[in-house]
Amino acid sequence: MALGAITNVFRVAELRARLGYTLLLLAVYRLGIFINTPGVNRSAMNAYFEAKQKDGGGLLGLFNMFSGGGLEQMSIFGLGIMPYVSSSIIMQLLAVVVPSLERLQKEGAGGRQKINQYTRYGTIVLSIIQGIFISRWLASMGRTTNEASGGLDQIVVPDAGLWFTFMTVISLTAGTAFIMWLGERITENGIGNGISLIIFAGIVARLPPTAQRLFESVQAGTVTGDLGGALALLGFMALVIACVVYIERGMRRIPVQYAKRMQGRRMFAGQATYFPMKVNAAGVIPPIFAGAVLSMPATAASYIPALSGVEAALRSNAWVYNGVFVFLIIFFAYFYTGLTFRPDDVADNIKKQGGYIPGIRPGKQTAEYIERTLNRLTFGGGVYLATICVIPSVIAGLMNVPFYFGGTGLLIVVGVALDTVQQIEQHLISRNYEGFAGPRGPRIRGRLKVMA
Repeated sequence: MALGAITNVFRVAELRARLGYTLLLLAVYRLGIFINTPGVNRSAMNAYFEAKQKDGGGLLGLFNMFSGGGLEQMSIFGLGIMPYVSSSIIMQLLAVVVPSLERLQKEGAGGRQKINQYTRYGTIVLSIIQGIFISRWLASMGRTTNEASGGLDQIVVPDAGLWFTFMTVISLTAGTAFIMWLGERITENGIGNGISLIIFAGIVARLPPTAQRLFESVQAGTVTGDLGGALALLGFMALVIACVVYIERGMRRIPVQYAKRMQGRRMFAGQATYFPMKVNAAGVIPPIFAGAVLSMPATAASYIPALSGVEAALRSNAWVYNGVFVFLIIFFAYFYTGLTFRPDDVADNIKKQGGYIPGIRPGKQTAEYIERTLNRLTFGGGVYLATICVIPSVIAGLMNVPFYFGGTGLLIVVGVALDTVQQIEQHLISRNYEGFAGPRGPRIRGRLKVMA
């Protein structure tokens, strides 16, 4: 059935063209990763990131992951799509507290188009700011040791003058703007959400070198349990992926009953439906926020000596670090869900449409019931996110593997894959082809989009 469904994808001319268009633009993005920013020694940057990977990477490793390795290569796509993602999140948060933006959100397509335009402007501003910081960071790096070149010291930026800062800011800002354009073209003319697919492509492109490092570690005997341990690790990875897919598709269905209504002279019976509530309504935002907060002491310690003790405590004790990380993830899960989901508005919309939850009075009691349900789901979703994000450090500590499996990258890959499969299936269903789940099986449900 699955093979037949995949074959059906290529039988639809429009779907075939959309897939080809999407793959072509993603290939353009991946080629741009290898175009250097002027004035930066790529070999020295690679040596620096090799040293950082041994220490876990931190926030720098997170940015490098979102840029698909562009920061490690110090390419014109070094900022990746993160400025656009950050601008989108900021616009979502501002829409909650700024009445004019809230009104724009409720104006339909015209309002959303205006908000998208503001998001683009914010992307350019953030790109310029981040480009200035990166150029100054590169200028302050000095020398790095490249083991591949016999341990010779190399200068990262030979000429770190004002012209270098200007060219770096222009190159990185133009690269981010081009990636943003690619993502919007994919969303409009291709398959799936373009911004999410660009992040997805960057993460997946790093899988082959990761597999190579695991293979080399097994050959060298550095992985705990050698070949048996590696096989057990692969089985555990498959189990974790299956759990992520299951929970990302999970939802709580709140039954909603609509009263009988008259249309002309005809009486229509009440309709029974449900209101879906995602288990993980916050998506990958809580781990991103938590990782950024935990990286602040290390970043600020060089400027504020008083924070060096906090940074040392977090770095030296894995239990303290992971405990704070788990707490922050659960906190931001509640924080972000509370900002983006309003039980009062949901209850009011259900009441206006003539609906009610069986056994619950419309209005305030409905809002309270939805809020209680949301709080329980958010706690479960926060624990789930924290577990997935702590898995990398646990595996690295127990099995001494040379890579980090799990975390934000795994959540993004699985979520984007589910969204894309859902869109492909919708195209197949609209043309009377069976989907990936078979003719009678359940349809793939996408996750809540919180990134782009």
